[in-house]
Amino acid sequence: MSTEPTATTGTRRTALVTGATGYIGGRLVPHLLAAGFAVRVLARDPGKLRDQPWFADVEVVRGDVGDRDAVQRACLGADVAYYLVHSLDMGKRFERRDRDMARAFARGARGALIDRIVYLGGLYPDTEDLSPHLDSRKEVGEILLDSGVPTVVLRAAVIIGSGSASFEMLRYLTERLPVMITPRWVENRIQPIAVRDVLRYLVRAADLPPEVSRGFDIGGPDVLTYKKMMVRYAEAAGLSPRVILPINVLTPNLASHWVSVVTPVPNGIARPLVESLVHEVVCKEHDIAEYVEDPPGGLIGFDRALELALTRVQEYDVATSWTSANSPGSPSDPLPTDPDWAGGSLHVDERASVVNASHASLWSVIESIGGQNGWYSWSLGWRVRGIMDKMTGGPGLRRGRRNPYDLVVGDALDWWRVEEIEDEKLLRLRAEMKLPGLAWLELLVEDDAAGRTVFRQRALFHPRGLMGQLYWKAISPFHGIVFGGMQRNIARAAEQAELAPASARRRPSGRSAA
Repeated sequence: MSTEPTATTGTRRTALVTGATGYIGGRLVPHLLAAGFAVRVLARDPGKLRDQPWFADVEVVRGDVGDRDAVQRACLGADVAYYLVHSLDMGKRFERRDRDMARAFARGARGALIDRIVYLGGLYPDTEDLSPHLDSRKEVGEILLDSGVPTVVLRAAVIIGSGSASFEMLRYLTERLPVMITPRWVENRIQPIAVRDVLRYLVRAADLPPEVSRGFDIGGPDVLTYKKMMVRYAEAAGLSPRVILPINVLTPNLASHWVSVVTPVPNGIARPLVESLVHEVVCKEHDIAEYVEDPPGGLIGFDRALELALTRVQEYDVATSWTSANSPGSPSDPLPTDPDWAGGSLHVDERASVVNASHASLWSVIESIGGQNGWYSWSLGWRVRGIMDKMTGGPGLRRGRRNPYDLVVGDALDWWRVEEIEDEKLLRLRAEMKLPGLAWLELLVEDDAAGRTVFRQRALFHPRGLMGQLYWKAISPFHGIVFGGMQRNIARAAEQAELAPASARRRPSGRSAA
């Protein structure tokens, strides 16, 4: 890895990718490498990429996409720059943030004399007032097209692929609600597209002639209503027929809250997805075929895209997830390892115990914690706290895991985010639940003086103001139940794992596009 861009040699073209920690960007990188590109990645925190299987094959440049000078440095010597950054969460002033980042990127790319920009935006109708989410995507595309750099804007509606926010919303709504009352917009027409076809268009967009600078609608071969998409999903997943009753009273705001309660997608992300579905989003043209021909078998249909995505989910082969791009932690936030604790007061609940098992057996339990595997203590308390978090706009426990056995830095894990991981040594999780402060959970594997395996567990909390102090005092009486139980049960599970065959302790992970 490097922190400054280096000159390229020979005729191999170089592609700069932004948003590589996100859903599409993380999948695009290996496709560009397979197409023969030298790949350079711009990232605020390169450490979040270190566990990616392609990390050793790319050049990583530290920088912010909203910093014009950083973008210009990263673009120097590159041939094409992929802009795959946007504010999925509907926080305050997200439109301004999107606008400012796009302008900085456009100026930086132009200053570096790059040959082409490629942007993946949203598909939108021409004749309606757009939702803030779609309007911002449209504006970003216009800013990049006005940059003076030849630009391709690919406009897609619902992307179907394992781990995508759209797919997860469709999946959980259909699986969890055999009978559902839905907004009337579920009868609007949508033209979904498989993630494999999106990636194919993104890679091939780099080859368009320099005089081509415009937007293209991209979509799969099927046009369906969202209601029909749920019906087809139930069929593909082997579920009983769903009963769907559209009504007029559910506004996008109410519907997004409903989605956030039923699915792992929090309200801040559910709302822009829901608002996009209020519109009919169908391709108005297929001009991209003039430059990127359809594959011999045609574009992937909706049913086949579902089949591919479900297979990846069932095989625990989800390469990237929408949760990877939704990390609210700031690089300026203090860490519990900072010398002398730069963040101020820090409350700590620390426990340690000797475990009659190897490091590998203990680690196999630690790395599989959360999601469907649970938290090894007071499951009712965890569920209640998760419901409370969801009701206040947090992620709750339904976000789950990308893979039930393996974790990498940046992975979402229920209401936690993997902040640091050292194999068979340390798992540090940063809380993303709604809290009056910052919280971490550290699970460590060590040896004592006698060479025995020691499991050490630390819960850390940095309060904000009086509410933070009161919160810590209020929950402290429950630590013995929650963290004490976790300590004992993880140790017991590790000792049981020690007796199991090695092949049963951990399942392999994989990476794929679907």
